[in-house]
Amino acid sequence: MKKLMMAIGVCGLLGACDSNAGAKVGDTVVINFAGFLDGVQFPGGTAENFPLTLGSGQFVPGFEDQLVGAVEGEERDVNITFPTEYVPELAGKDVVFKVKVIDIVEAE
Repeated sequence: MKKLMMAIGVCGLLGACDSNAGAKVGDTVVINFAGFLDGVQFPGGTAENFPLTLGSGQFVPGFEDQLVGAVEGEERDVNITFPTEYVPELAGKDVVFKVKVIDIVEAE
């Protein structure tokens, strides 16, 4: 019981257990996104209701990291540079993904 009360106290003090703290590594965010290169949407860089588990490494480096802390309904610009070993049209290029968080499924 004492440990439980300590945990509750820490949660309250730090806000660490607040359900509004946003998405965490391991959570799945359901997102809509569109990728833009030089302000122009590029083919293959768009999806709706896409389930992405943060920390899975499913997307290019830097993408998932920028969604940590996002909350449901939030819109964010995710800025990344594609790896040089990527499709020639995007390799090494800086792009912006317009992302909207539709839902967050907390990791168990």
